[in-house]
Amino acid sequence: FGAARARPEDNTPFTVVLAKSGERYEIPVDKTILEVLRAAGRTLPSSCESGTCGTCKTRLVGGEPDHRHLALSEQERARNIMICVSRAKSDELVL
Repeated sequence: FGAARARPEDNTPFTVVLAKSGERYEIPVDKTILEVLRAAGRTLPSSCESGTCGTCKTRLVGGEPDHRHLALSEQERARNIMICVSRAKSDELVL
């Protein structure tokens, strides 16, 4: 039932910028946004971590996301991203 996870060799690195603080995080090919932010000490909600439950839905402020989940409608995808599985098509995402 989970969203198809791309293999790390299919990923490219990108940067996440937190809009409120301006903090920048590099997301490597083998880590998710959620993993990197948690490793930096952020406490973030999640449950399934497969892109199906919607618990980690995060506001998208800028950039072009690569939605790799099943949880959001097309309308919701314009303003949100699931940080457990989604990545970026652009070099940077602002959350």
